[in-house]
Order: sequence, then C-alpha cells, then structure tokens
Amino acid sequence: MAGIRVDPATEARVRAAMSSTPRAEFLPPEVRHLADADHPVMIGWNATNSQPSTVARMLELLDVQSGDRVLDVGSGSGWTTAILSVLAGDEGAVIGVELVPQLVEYGNERLAETGTRAEIREAVPGVLGLPDEAPFDRILVSAQAATVPTQLEAQLAEGGRLVAPIAGLMTVVDMRDGLPHRRADAGIYSFVPLV
Repeated sequence: MAGIRVDPATEARVRAAMSSTPRAEFLPPEVRHLADADHPVMIGWNATNSQPSTVARMLELLDVQSGDRVLDVGSGSGWTTAILSVLAGDEGAVIGVELVPQLVEYGNERLAETGTRAEIREAVPGVLGLPDEAPFDRILVSAQAATVPTQLEAQLAEGGRLVAPIAGLMTVVDMRDGLPHRRADAGIYSFVPLV
C-alpha cells in the first residue's frame, strides 16, 4: 500500500514544531535519557510517550493549520498536546483529553512548565472526546481502536480531519459535505487500546 502524500511544507512545519518542543521536558526524570531514542518510552500508569517518528507521521497527516481548534485524545504526558499548540499558533486552541487522572495532572504540569498555551482535561468514562465542545478542526487520537470511532467523527467540523490508528493502520478521516471520507496510510502501528 502506498503512503498518503504529504506536502513538503507540512513536513517542514511539523519538524520545526517538534524541534521547538523537546521530548525530554515531557518525560519523567528517570527516563529523560531516552528522549532522543526513536521508540516509545514508558511514562508510568501503563502509558507510553509515543515514538517520535510515529508522532511526526501522525502530525504530518493531521496537517494542523494556524488558528485550528484541535482535540488531542489520549494526550498522555502532554508532548503531542504541546506540539499541536505550536502548530495551531496563538489564534488556535488545543485541548487534550486523558483518562488517567495522574497523567492529566502530570501533563498539565509539563504544559505549564514549558509555557504552552493548551490544557488537558480528564476524560469522562464512556465518552470519547469532548462532544459538548465540538466541532473541532483537527482530532488526533493516540490510542488504537478496532474501528473508526464514530463518536469522534461526529465532533469534526466541516472540512475537519481526524487521524487515528485503526486496527494497526494509521487512518485519516476527512469530513466533507457532512460525510466522513476515510483512507489508510502505509505501515503497521501499535498503540495502547482506546477506551
């Protein structure tokens, strides 16, 4: 399967945003020495900080624009939330949601310490995303589902985009004319389950 083509300008913006958001600042002190390694790093509470090359690909596919309202589902340590905030710019808004209360606290502490204009909220059990605050221009999902979560598709604005690992395939959903249009990228991915 061929990969989804991404504009070189988007790739450059993602690289710049990731470079300005050091991964080490979002890792617990005992694993910060692993920040430059291109593999997932355990951060506690049965969670990982995702592999940088995977994060880069997801963000390239998401193609966040300045001014976008962005939802980061499964925000973990807050690293992707912070990168998304850089991409959305001062005119944008980024909200992370995380099921583990300790990670919500940890992630918000990291965001505050790095001066990031974003927040992480505790997810409501049984509710995906933030339906009461929809629609969102972009939704990033950093947990794997067996099928595309229709609850999240329903939170996309017209012209919006969702990126999520679905049954091992990185999947892009574009909302056009009120209908979700889905396509899969090349490669196989492994994430913690979406709950």
